[in-house]
Amino acid sequence: MSSENKLVFYVNGREVEENQPDPETTLLQYLRQKLKLSGTKLGCGEGGCGACTVMLSKYDPVSKTVRHFSANACLAPLCAMHGLAVTTVEGIGSVKNGLHPVQERIAKSHGSQCGFCTPGIVMSMYTLLRNNPLPTQTEMESAFEGNLCRCTGYRPILDGFRTFTKEYCQMGEKCCRNTNFIQCNGNPEEGLSSELFDSSKFLPPDSSQDPIFPPALRTDKYDQQSLSFTGERTTWYRPTCLRELLELKHSYPDARLVIGNTEVGVEIKLKNMHYKTLIAPTHIPELNKISKEDDGISFGASVTLSMIEETLLESIHEKQESRNRMFTAVVEMLRWFAGHQIRNVAAVAGNIMTASPISDLNPLFLAAGVTLTVASKDGGTRQIVMDEKFFLGYRKTAVKTDEVLVSVKLPYTQKDEFFYGYKQANRREDDIAIVNAGIQVQFEPNSNVIKGMRLAFGGMAPITVMATTAMKNCVGRKWEDDLVKDMAEWLASDLPLPPGSPGGMTEYRRTLCISFFYKFYLTVLMQLRKRLSGVVQSKVPTSHKSATAVFQRDPTKSTQLYEEVPASQGERDPLGRPITHLSAAKQASGEAIYIDDIPLYENEKYLAFVTSQKAHANILSIDPSEALKMPGVVDFVSHKDVQGHNNWGIFADEEIFAKEKVLCMGQVIGAVVADTQVHAQRAAKAVKVEYEELEPVITIKDAIKKGSFYTNYNNSISNGDVVKGFEMADDIVEGEVSMGGQEHFYLETHASLAVPRSEDGEMELFVSTQNPTETQHVVAEALGVAANKIVCRVKRMGGGFGGKETRNIAFTVPIAVAAAKLGCPVRNMLDRDEDMVSSGTRHPFYGKYKVGFTKDGKITAVECDIYNNAGHSLDLSAAVMDRALFHSDATYKIPNIRVTGRLCKTNIPSNTAFRGFGGPQGMFIAENWIEHIAKTLDIPAKQVREKNMYNEGEKTHFNQPLIQCNVKRCWEECLERSDYCNRRKDIDIFNSENRWKKRGMSIIPTKFGISYTALFLNQAGALVIIYKDGSVLVTHGGTEMGQGLHTKMIQVAARTLEIPETKIHISETSTNTVPNTSATAASASSDLNGMAIKNACEILLERLKPYKNSNPKGTWEDWVNAAYFDRTSLSTTGFYKTPNIGYDFKTNSGNAFNYFSFGVACSEVEIDCLTGDHKVLRTDIVMDVGVSLNPAIDIGQIEGGFTQGYGLMMLEQQKYSPNGFQFTRGPGNYKIPGFGDVPVEFNVSLLKGSVNERAVYSSKAIGEPPLFLASSIFFATKDAISSARVDGGLNDYFQLKSPATPERIRMACQDQFTKLFPEAPTDSYKPWFVEL
Repeated sequence: MSSENKLVFYVNGREVEENQPDPETTLLQYLRQKLKLSGTKLGCGEGGCGACTVMLSKYDPVSKTVRHFSANACLAPLCAMHGLAVTTVEGIGSVKNGLHPVQERIAKSHGSQCGFCTPGIVMSMYTLLRNNPLPTQTEMESAFEGNLCRCTGYRPILDGFRTFTKEYCQMGEKCCRNTNFIQCNGNPEEGLSSELFDSSKFLPPDSSQDPIFPPALRTDKYDQQSLSFTGERTTWYRPTCLRELLELKHSYPDARLVIGNTEVGVEIKLKNMHYKTLIAPTHIPELNKISKEDDGISFGASVTLSMIEETLLESIHEKQESRNRMFTAVVEMLRWFAGHQIRNVAAVAGNIMTASPISDLNPLFLAAGVTLTVASKDGGTRQIVMDEKFFLGYRKTAVKTDEVLVSVKLPYTQKDEFFYGYKQANRREDDIAIVNAGIQVQFEPNSNVIKGMRLAFGGMAPITVMATTAMKNCVGRKWEDDLVKDMAEWLASDLPLPPGSPGGMTEYRRTLCISFFYKFYLTVLMQLRKRLSGVVQSKVPTSHKSATAVFQRDPTKSTQLYEEVPASQGERDPLGRPITHLSAAKQASGEAIYIDDIPLYENEKYLAFVTSQKAHANILSIDPSEALKMPGVVDFVSHKDVQGHNNWGIFADEEIFAKEKVLCMGQVIGAVVADTQVHAQRAAKAVKVEYEELEPVITIKDAIKKGSFYTNYNNSISNGDVVKGFEMADDIVEGEVSMGGQEHFYLETHASLAVPRSEDGEMELFVSTQNPTETQHVVAEALGVAANKIVCRVKRMGGGFGGKETRNIAFTVPIAVAAAKLGCPVRNMLDRDEDMVSSGTRHPFYGKYKVGFTKDGKITAVECDIYNNAGHSLDLSAAVMDRALFHSDATYKIPNIRVTGRLCKTNIPSNTAFRGFGGPQGMFIAENWIEHIAKTLDIPAKQVREKNMYNEGEKTHFNQPLIQCNVKRCWEECLERSDYCNRRKDIDIFNSENRWKKRGMSIIPTKFGISYTALFLNQAGALVIIYKDGSVLVTHGGTEMGQGLHTKMIQVAARTLEIPETKIHISETSTNTVPNTSATAASASSDLNGMAIKNACEILLERLKPYKNSNPKGTWEDWVNAAYFDRTSLSTTGFYKTPNIGYDFKTNSGNAFNYFSFGVACSEVEIDCLTGDHKVLRTDIVMDVGVSLNPAIDIGQIEGGFTQGYGLMMLEQQKYSPNGFQFTRGPGNYKIPGFGDVPVEFNVSLLKGSVNERAVYSSKAIGEPPLFLASSIFFATKDAISSARVDGGLNDYFQLKSPATPERIRMACQDQFTKLFPEAPTDSYKPWFVEL
């Protein structure tokens, strides 16, 4: 047996040798920093987003085959790569040498917007095809369980990759299955198209072009080598025999065993854990063995979860059903266990030995009583049965410190034995459990008398627990209905959970345990009825069977409809055509450059922030002395190093570096500068800050109670006579509405690179920002130089959504201060947890309303007070509230209204712009009182909406007339396309036949005002340059963050100049080409910059006119050349300011907006009343985009915005402790929508024949307006809950907070189980987390 201290592996076909690699280095760090392969991205650092996905390939000397599997490079230890082949996105294709079909299809199907997630998604699909060249659509969709995208809404990705599947029809988009949505009144509509890409032109898959597995790795040589690597702080051992492993564990009892590193990697990265010794037992034969025995299957401790799933599936297919019931439960649980990237490398031993109280598998193992084999050097081998004594405490088991888990035996089940597993999480795919369970029951032969039962639950205590009282008491009982009531009482006793327990949601979690048992009871009851006909007695009605169904989701289907360009439009005119995003191919191949992909400068340093660990405190001292002694550290930077102003913000109410007081956790106090990211981050944690804590204000309710407001804001809008309006009302309702905030979760976190120049105090900034001008000016003020010395450049962003409109400044400026002080380039890209803790979110809102209305539902008066949680500084909170006030009418004419806004001053990170910018919150409050009216009158909410919907020419409550008001057109078309009336009847029938599954449907309109509410921002500039060869360079003030702005701007320029878009290029956005730009925000960037570009192009076209006239048969190049030799300027600036806008709050006059965008969505939802789970069955959207500049981009924005809104309304819950500590700081505990959350049927139609004279080429803004349409899912869910409540004897109006999480859905479906756990009085305990 040989021993090595040299790491050997292959990357993209090239051999890599590394002597003494550092065990703490991940594969991702090595790929990006050492090999300069920047295509693989860092999105989260915890294996939760998939941006870092690569393919690993390993030779199996037994089967003599190569196994390919996807993995997260951000967690994969570099040392674990020995003998493996790594394939990154660069290794399968490039723009220069040709794209791989996977890369081509995601690009051409419009599946890449910001592009930061694209390489990871490409590699997940590529790995699937390497293993399965013709997958089913279900297999294809499953491949992305570990990948996230924040831009696209997933539909275009699935559409593009659907072309690889068995089910794909060669007719492509013309398939007969797509015609139902296209037809209207039985006839195809003229002038409409549903084809966004031509799949017939795709490159065919060709396995011969795939990179070959390196022949040098087709050997067992590398598997036989014991490894030992020592790094800066840690030693890594990889033994190859059990004896060697046991000796190592004996010598290093505190060593952590690492297989997939999916747990230890997260502990090191996010929990600041440090392990001096790591042992990788991945190559021990006994730990990799799978043995099929008479009483079960034994799995070696290092066998991965994917291999276990594969083996169990084989058994399920081969053996009779009764033998495999436990195996079936494990396989079903593994469906929802992380993503493929994790399951491919994580081992069964890790799941057991980490002893997580929310482990998905441990409840199943306890319920099955699986047998563990453990071994130690001195104690030999022994067996342990997993039972109620196995878990000794939090993260502690009955396995001794010197013992190693060798194998796990999963038992077969018997004829009279039933076994099921249950799990409830916030999101169905790739989410940690709130509560999970394994339940097993054994009956006396051929009877319904219980011989024994085992119930194990996770998420109910610091350990996985067994309900021992219930297990004991149920023995001898018959499986009949009276058992349920008794079991509920016993489980309540066995599983106490006091209010305020860690994790919160105590009533919900306790209810889930009983709900799980009830599901188990009904499922077993149905099977016993089949087997023991006439013996089993039960009065459970057939409508209760719906509780037993296993979650299933059909493959996604969709249709997109848009208006074709006129037949008269020239072929060279690209406007209105579904042109692919111009960077899509580069993004799909990993060649698109983001901030952290920029190659290192000579002498470049890395900066890591020192941030506040208190929500509100005086700073007593800051001591960086220990940090400055650490390896690689160069300096510590603080407020003392700011040469200019240390304050910034609209009212200069925010400090660059906190000086004397911190106002929230995550606020920047200082920064450590070092030679590498690792050294800087380690040292930053060593800086000691001493605080004197002050009482924090965290929530809106806290602020109202304590009178903590920004007093310089007091805007309100009044129209009509509210008092008289209420006197006219037949009825009045009052209520309140709560809407949570939302993390931006752009895949690329905040990133900046500051490069000081040697002359005149100049500095160049490369920043991921939507606002280069503001960044330029604040940096200049901080450095004490003029703005003309600072250049800010933006090539592209990996997403923005408003989160990079102002908040990047909090991080960019300290980086610039450090670079100026040290005279060298300084870089930083925030880790995901740093970004989420410090950068602010969408504003949480709270509204209190009073609404008067007539008996037929006509609104007479509205009075509403609206509050937002602004955070520790004002930032953009006033403008956000202004827009909420403007949109508090939603789409309804309110004759008498008074709406007032208040900004709550709290000790959380300053909340900021986010897609919708207050508009969705204002409309959400309105739609809630619409529902309240409908419930009070006992009429459909649809009827109330139609009764009050705006008509053409009517004035809003802020006195702006609605011109070209297309909301009713969208409404009628959506009703028709969604087949609303017939489906409403079907839903009512379904609900009457099902007690525990309910469906709901809702149709919601939107009206969104377009322009900045701050008048001065409604301006834009452009620079257009024509070169001698006829090529054109366009620069404008907008930034590209994935929304396709540059692509649209090139289309505008191409039409105006009357040349093909291929002659035009946009390189970047920079402050030295177009000055004084407004942020790319407010959905107005196409309008403003498009008009500025049009203006510049028209000037140039006028200059070229004489040369065109003198040579009418000439080419574009001829005219340009003639102009050049005639000394005519071929460059010019363009400018545009929006006319006829400007609103005055004092007089309630003037036009607040340039125009309005309209849309309507109809959604159908199915909920599980016992768990709160839901799925979106169908969504139909009709959107008014005017004349679309690019229908593919516009539809992509609609779907992406809608999906982001779905997250806001249904999934994404921020959790803060009462003292301001943020729990939700990464994808592990904050869930954005995933691939599986797309509506099963998703149809989008652009309104035909809409013209908008107020914007460039009759188009309309599209970025923000669609987001609120996702409230149709929220209100459909509420509709479904209402049906469940009626079955429970409740028919009153109820409040449902947003997001409508599983907890809120379940607890709103009040029934006999929820009544067992009444909510504790709020003042009787300290909550684990609070609602902001």
